[in-house]
Amino acid sequence: MDQVYKKLEVVGSSKNSVEEAINNALERTGESVRHMRWFEVSEIRGYIENGKVSYYQVALKIGFLVEQPA
Repeated sequence: MDQVYKKLEVVGSSKNSVEEAINNALERTGESVRHMRWFEVSEIRGYIENGKVSYYQVALKIGFLVEQPA
């Protein structure tokens, strides 16, 4: 069966790591979007405070499956 996907863009953040920022974005998005299948990182940013990384931001494009009509 042919499948159709749609993409949306979200930004996750974390005080600890880029990986945690990705996981935070996926977890929160998964609360309202079903059938997520893949993601790609489009941007990585960080906020600097007193010369150190204060937190990380990661922009993700998330692909999810468009459901077939019933």
